[in-house]
Amino acid sequence: LLLDESPPRTPTGNALSSESDIDVSSPNASHDESLAKELSLKDSGSDLSHRPKRRRFHESYNFNMKCPTPGCNSLGHLTGKHERHFSISGCPLFHNLSVDECKVNLQDLGTRASSRDKQVEERTLSHRQDENRHATRHQAPTERQMRYKEKVTEMRKKRNSGLLKEQKDQYMDHRQSHGNNREPLLENITSDYDLELFRKAQARASEDLEKLQGQVAEGSNMIKTIVFGRYELDTWYHSPYPEEYARLGRLYMCEFCLKYMKSLTILRRHMAKCVWKHPPGDEIYRKGNISVFEVDGKKNKIYCQNLCLLAKLFLDHKTLYYDVEPFLFYVMTEADNTGCHLVGYFSKEKNSFLNYNVSCILTMPQYMRQGYGKMLIDFSYLLSKVEEKVGSPERPLSDLGLISYRSYWKEVLLRYLNQFQGKEISIKEISQETAVNPVDIVSTLQSLQMLKYWKGKHLVLKRQDLIDDWKAKETKRGSSKTIEPSALKWTPPKGT
Repeated sequence: LLLDESPPRTPTGNALSSESDIDVSSPNASHDESLAKELSLKDSGSDLSHRPKRRRFHESYNFNMKCPTPGCNSLGHLTGKHERHFSISGCPLFHNLSVDECKVNLQDLGTRASSRDKQVEERTLSHRQDENRHATRHQAPTERQMRYKEKVTEMRKKRNSGLLKEQKDQYMDHRQSHGNNREPLLENITSDYDLELFRKAQARASEDLEKLQGQVAEGSNMIKTIVFGRYELDTWYHSPYPEEYARLGRLYMCEFCLKYMKSLTILRRHMAKCVWKHPPGDEIYRKGNISVFEVDGKKNKIYCQNLCLLAKLFLDHKTLYYDVEPFLFYVMTEADNTGCHLVGYFSKEKNSFLNYNVSCILTMPQYMRQGYGKMLIDFSYLLSKVEEKVGSPERPLSDLGLISYRSYWKEVLLRYLNQFQGKEISIKEISQETAVNPVDIVSTLQSLQMLKYWKGKHLVLKRQDLIDDWKAKETKRGSSKTIEPSALKWTPPKGT
């Protein structure tokens, strides 16, 4: 190839574009007959031409699911507020109640709540009057409070000291008949007052769980947000987490060991005893507060599986989740006084017949557009140089991945051409020095309008305007977000 330094032609400026098909197919709605009739009656008088393709219900239930309690038809709810349930905590049958009893309990609860509100208002007004009169700091219990305390004490005294033989036999028969599929009979075990408090606590916990699980839209088991360290991240795609976690609208993760949990309370308890402060494996690179750890998928299987599940939340084309043993994972972190925080990673097949130096690459959303993605790409090619191989990323690339690689290949070529002083240039020599695959080099030259065919020869146009723009950007960027080859302490792993 000849290096042509003649004035370049005006580039056409073709922009990279990518199109993705959007699946607008409606979800499978296997509703029961009663719900279908109800919906058909509601829509019978409406104009069908204006009906949206996907309807949203006020109550976000997954009708493809069923209550796990044997013999339950998923109708009713322990709180009495909903028409359906799909968890044991909301199952009336599991709690030895009927649907009608749950609704009656809801009405009684509303009546008591209104009465209690009136009492609170009266007590508040009385306290204000007393304060205006006496301005006392400590108020003695009111007469109403004293009567209520005596009533509770009397109710607790009425509890039987022991169960009758008939009751014990009834409880044993109930346990033998239903096992763990039903809640044990709780009547006469404690006072009616304490049992009522326990029932209220059960109903409130079930309602809170229903709100948490109801954040998922009908027919879609997709996690909407994750709590990761000090960040709360919106997810982009579905990831095959276990079903009991996928139903949740929000997932909580330990940013060091990547364990996923259902609630903030569980996460706090885990963080109090988690001893991890950095990824497992060997630290093979450190420059400043940036480190890279090499993690073997065979030696640290659980961590690598959790890492892949996390990555799928932000990658569309990722297919590797659980079969992580044939891969090495290179995890980049940023360190502070609390630990090494996950910035991004790329995986690499141990024995790639096509010499792929990257199988999957991800920069965490909170670190995007800061130069870390290009550092990961540069680090993958640095490993290829040490291995004395020419590498290329595995296809297909995501939209953001393609943009990042195009930008990296452009910088590599412009840097090489800026330092090149000869008249003839070889694609093979560029590939051997930069470890970039010749196919990627040619495609990048074509996209930059720097490759043409003239009189039977391929010419590379040395476009000084592009080189000057690159040099100006390099000066502004500085050297903080670059990979230093001397900081790498690594030898290529032998075949496993």
